[in-house]
Amino acid sequence: MNDSKALSTQPYKGARDFYPEDMRFQKYMFSKVRMVCERFGYEEYDAPILEPTELYLRKGNQEIIDEQTYTFTDRGDRSVTIRTEMTPTVSRMVAGRRQELPYPARWYSIPNLLRYERPQKGRLREFWQLNADIFGVAGIEADVEIITLADQIFRELGAQSDMYEIKLNSRKFVNFLLGEFFGLDEVQQTSIIRLIDRKNKMDPMSFVTQLDALCSPSEREAGLVEQITGVLSVRTIAELPDAVQAAESLVPVRQTLEQLHAAGIHNAAFDITLMRGFDYYTDVVFEVFDTDPNNNRSMCGGGRYDGLVGAFGVEPIPTVGYAMGDAVLAEFLKGHELVPELAPESDVYIVLAGDVLAAAQKPIADLRGMGLNIVVDFSGRKVGDQFKSADKRGMTYVLVVGEKELNDGQFTLKNLKSGAEEKHGLERIVSIVKDRRHD
Repeated sequence: MNDSKALSTQPYKGARDFYPEDMRFQKYMFSKVRMVCERFGYEEYDAPILEPTELYLRKGNQEIIDEQTYTFTDRGDRSVTIRTEMTPTVSRMVAGRRQELPYPARWYSIPNLLRYERPQKGRLREFWQLNADIFGVAGIEADVEIITLADQIFRELGAQSDMYEIKLNSRKFVNFLLGEFFGLDEVQQTSIIRLIDRKNKMDPMSFVTQLDALCSPSEREAGLVEQITGVLSVRTIAELPDAVQAAESLVPVRQTLEQLHAAGIHNAAFDITLMRGFDYYTDVVFEVFDTDPNNNRSMCGGGRYDGLVGAFGVEPIPTVGYAMGDAVLAEFLKGHELVPELAPESDVYIVLAGDVLAAAQKPIADLRGMGLNIVVDFSGRKVGDQFKSADKRGMTYVLVVGEKELNDGQFTLKNLKSGAEEKHGLERIVSIVKDRRHD
């Protein structure tokens, strides 16, 4: 007997095992995502899972690298980081072929990523994430398309418009509001943007206290804290002060909303508190929120980031993109009971009655050759036990193959769901099974 400590059967913290039924669900989600992306003309790409650490340092800082990434020195003494997102990577790739690409370039990917953080519901250390980006369009047409793409993915997965809401704002407008309108300096603006980004997760009094601490004594005396909280409480553009409504930076938000509403996306609305966490956004930003009170959180988001490609020493390219993680999407589908019953990939379970495996190889090959996915039970167990395995696997069809069936070319096909049982030749069996695929 081995006295050493037994290995754990649990996966690494914040990561998941994907048993066949879990993989089936993920494949279902990703197939819908791919279908919609390609319907909109987006092409799939991928890249190495490792990137030079300096790629992430350009948009972050050493503290983020040390605390939130898996970074190590490789055998060539190079600092490398396991990818945490795809935006820096896709910007690098586009910059590398800037002159060769046809514009607008529409790309998408669904890579697995790793980020070192505290695991929680819908947020894990290892995850898969849809990334969709459009390069080369400076106008709001690109913003509208990316948001429409996000909306269509939810619809394709069976969601109704009241199950989620799309919130819009603009980083350019926020900069105007805090800088020009309220007269805050750049340091204050950066700190207050980060504070507002956390506002909906904070106690209201705590938010006001922290906002107060970021203002100077003269600003507090002038009532700036009250003015800022007042503006942040508005729900629509029409409620903003006249001078703010007239801001040129608000025009793209208005126009984007108008076009979305014209396209039938009526659950899109302005939200002045929407900041998005990354500093590289340059104009319109958006997030999609689950309206389920048990999961009322942001599920995905993105916006315009026109400067990242230019960080690689080439002319900047106007870019709009968004990302959505698989874990939070799965929580949304489960919460709204939108997960369909997913059948196994195999079409037919072959039950062998007797020692007939060698003789059964030809009809089995013929069934596969006609396009069916076949699983063969060659365990040698009793027929009843083989049927139990088929049922436990979730199979619909079982085909019994014995000496009699092989001799006369007629095989017993049983539907485990309905209990129906009939005999047919192979071609008819293929037709019946394929017809059911489309039910």
